[in-house]
Amino acid sequence: MSHLILTLMKHRSLFIIAAFFLFCASSSIAQKRQLTLDDAVLYYQKGLMPERPAGFQWVKNSLTYTTLEDQRGTLQFHHLLDPKRDHALKAQEIMPGMETFPRISWINPHQFYFSKDHAYYIFDTSTKKLEKVLEYPAEAQNLDYSVAGKKLAYTIGNNLYIATKDNPKIAIAEVKDTNIVSGQAIARFEFGITKGTFWSPSGDYLAFYRKNETNVFNYPLVNINTYPASLRNIKYPMNGQGSEIPSTFIYSTLTGKYTRLKTKMDDHYLTNFAWSPSEKAVYLAEVNRDQNHMKLNKYDPKSGQLLKTVTEEKNEKWVEPETPPFMIKSLKRKMFWLSEKDGFMNIYVFDEKKKKTKQLTHNKWVINSILGYSPQLNAIIFTGTGENPLNTHAFAVNLKTGRQTQITKGDGTHSVSLGGPDNNYLLEELSSPKIPRKIGYYNLADGQYHQIFSAKNPLKDVQLGTTEIIKLKSYDGADLYARLIKPSNFDPNKKYPVLVYVYGGPHVQLITNRWNYGEPLWMKWMAEQGYLIFSLDGHGSGNRGFAFESEVFRNLGTHEMEDQLIGVDYLKRQKFVDPKRLAVHGWSFGGFMTTSLMLRHPGVFTTGVAGGPVIDWKWYEVMYGERYMDTEATNPEGFKKSSLLNYVKNLKGHLLTIHGTVDDVVVPQHDYAFIKKCVDEGVQTDFYPYPMHPHNVRGKDRVHLMRKVLDYVMEHNR
Repeated sequence: MSHLILTLMKHRSLFIIAAFFLFCASSSIAQKRQLTLDDAVLYYQKGLMPERPAGFQWVKNSLTYTTLEDQRGTLQFHHLLDPKRDHALKAQEIMPGMETFPRISWINPHQFYFSKDHAYYIFDTSTKKLEKVLEYPAEAQNLDYSVAGKKLAYTIGNNLYIATKDNPKIAIAEVKDTNIVSGQAIARFEFGITKGTFWSPSGDYLAFYRKNETNVFNYPLVNINTYPASLRNIKYPMNGQGSEIPSTFIYSTLTGKYTRLKTKMDDHYLTNFAWSPSEKAVYLAEVNRDQNHMKLNKYDPKSGQLLKTVTEEKNEKWVEPETPPFMIKSLKRKMFWLSEKDGFMNIYVFDEKKKKTKQLTHNKWVINSILGYSPQLNAIIFTGTGENPLNTHAFAVNLKTGRQTQITKGDGTHSVSLGGPDNNYLLEELSSPKIPRKIGYYNLADGQYHQIFSAKNPLKDVQLGTTEIIKLKSYDGADLYARLIKPSNFDPNKKYPVLVYVYGGPHVQLITNRWNYGEPLWMKWMAEQGYLIFSLDGHGSGNRGFAFESEVFRNLGTHEMEDQLIGVDYLKRQKFVDPKRLAVHGWSFGGFMTTSLMLRHPGVFTTGVAGGPVIDWKWYEVMYGERYMDTEATNPEGFKKSSLLNYVKNLKGHLLTIHGTVDDVVVPQHDYAFIKKCVDEGVQTDFYPYPMHPHNVRGKDRVHLMRKVLDYVMEHNR
């Protein structure tokens, strides 16, 4: 009897202990707050983005980095090796009455420059002296400051000007004809173009792009904010139609004269401009309009004459140079060039002194960028994916031996920059699925890593589901990477509806080894509403090499959909998926894919929401559209097959299209023509315009957008 009582008491104690731990666990779950859609969309305002020290940057050519403290009012200097050399600089010490630091750029270890109230200043931290360098007009845009020359290039309207200490507005290219545009980016920011002016190393010369848009049709956009509404015409070169004619000029600030480089005067492409360190030559990548033939040409900046063609590439699909040649004076007339002519982006070196060309790297994965040169290692430092295309790493390749080493360690997205004297240090910001943000540096001399900062998990107190990465096989045996998000209360015995989020187009990679696997936080919110969220990177998407990416050539939509349907087949094989409740959503190219899947594979999805969708590639811009589709005249079957106007009658289920009314990327004509065709065919769809928004909806209105998208999915995907 006593033994039985003792046994019962023991079991009772175990029960109490178990109940206690169960209570603690449930209390822990209960303490986690529910994510709201507002928080998910505006996460950067809501404290849900991994923290990063404000003002964090290298001090040029030094062993010091800076952060901003005291509500950005104090610049704190941190020495990498000797904390005793740490010190601070208050904003008031720079300029009386200044309470917060402006955005600064370092010139050398003791001087930085900044812009404030339409003027440029240089501050010397050793002498504490402030120099007002120049002033510029309030309406100036596309500001480009020359540190060496202490001059500023800028545009007003379609014209180009320079500001100096003595004159805030010197006309460099000033014409009344608004079809002639100088000093701005050309080719609609394709080919890696981000700007239109290029100072020489000394600041004595300014190179600039000019485009003649006389042959480009005007496209009308309506401004409803005026009374009455008014018309704003933009230049939009559509597939197969007249395009801009580019040219490149060199202006001498010493003589006031300029020279045009003697390039072809037609609608080909000029890109990847670069000065030689000696200023005796400039380089341009010139691509024909068909985008299948590229010449990297060397010009004399004084005469404009072509000196030589450094390299030439042809491809029956496309050639797309995106990175200027890399040169540095200490490397004695060596020039480095990124090309994917062997199937993957690799580095090639041209030795002008020895008149030799060789391939420096031979990777079967993608290189993304050249960071610089390390004398310590006698190596070019560059970034690339490495063997796993979901990662981004830093590497070094020795110029003498060709030996390649990986610098950064561990899976993740390693964002890096060279710094310190002679580029002996590599500053790294790491983001991975398990690491919100970690900052540190590598000493390139010994390869040792030193951590500076580690961000806390900003989502640790938020109730969230889980994410897993899945690898599938495509129709040609290629690996396809996919991401599946499940709710926090996932039950494998239940049947869940699915929202497939798709992009599917060139240059984009949805699935990466970064914080939250690169997923937007609204996906986690949607999962908590009882959904599975699925995404897949198929053929055509970025960081997989030329063969994988160019599979879509002249046939956009077809192979990309085949890959998405492989993902759908995977979903349908899962016991926890409701195969009768699949929805799809995407934007831009993803809008094209969403509409394509709804119309060309009817019945697979109950519901689709297409944002800013391309409907017919003949209405898309020349630079991007002709690269992947050629023209309607040369590829009529491809255009017919991809035009979604030809499949309207196939629609089964619910389709909502969304468009910004002043979209200058995928112009509203796409959606309007689609709706017109639906009316003609008696097919019911839904449409929602966002007045005065361009290609995407940003700011607080984005919460409205995502509510519209996700409510539509939940209402109709039944």
